[in-house]
Amino acid sequence: MDSENKEEKIYPLGYEPQEKPDTLDHDIGNHLLDFILKSGPTEIVDTDLFAVMAKRRSTRKFLDKPVETTKVDKIIAAADTAPTAGNFQGFEIFYIKSPDKKKLLVEACNKQPYVDAPAVLVFCKNPSRVKFDFPDDILKKFAIQDATLAAGYSQLAAQALGLSSIWIGMFDEQKVMDAIGTDLAPSSVLCIGYPKQTKFPKPRRNLKDLVHVTW
Repeated sequence: MDSENKEEKIYPLGYEPQEKPDTLDHDIGNHLLDFILKSGPTEIVDTDLFAVMAKRRSTRKFLDKPVETTKVDKIIAAADTAPTAGNFQGFEIFYIKSPDKKKLLVEACNKQPYVDAPAVLVFCKNPSRVKFDFPDDILKKFAIQDATLAAGYSQLAAQALGLSSIWIGMFDEQKVMDAIGTDLAPSSVLCIGYPKQTKFPKPRRNLKDLVHVTW
């Protein structure tokens, strides 16, 4: 019975990582995180970070193919490695598996049909986790930064795993909250899957228009 209760504290209801260590030490969070990042089918992982960055493109058309659980595990684990204010990790991730809830998210996200993707992650701000003695508006700012960085890390991880994604920032906050059943405000919705086609790089502005050197 004790072991069952321990399992409930480690994994959310309805989700358990595909890859798990046989034994868990007392520092369960970091132990499991490291295990997931290092395990799985390494032959599908692009380990050249700069190549991953160069290839990443927003994708609005996905194949009707499920994303393997091991890949979702790695994407979520990657989010957990992102830097956060004071290491308080002021964000939460909602992994949406229900087709009905995905339909509600489509409506909440300005009826963008690609929100009904094979894998959908909603990143929410949780300023209550940020234990600094600062005004609420500062804590909220830290939380949105934490959630944004985590989602960005997830996008790069998805690309490295042969997947593609699109970042959704246009949505009705309350409708998203109602759809996923939380009082935490969303920061972004990340839609992930296998792309129907490979996109070529889009032109970017010149460095002289991007960088401002200040002495």
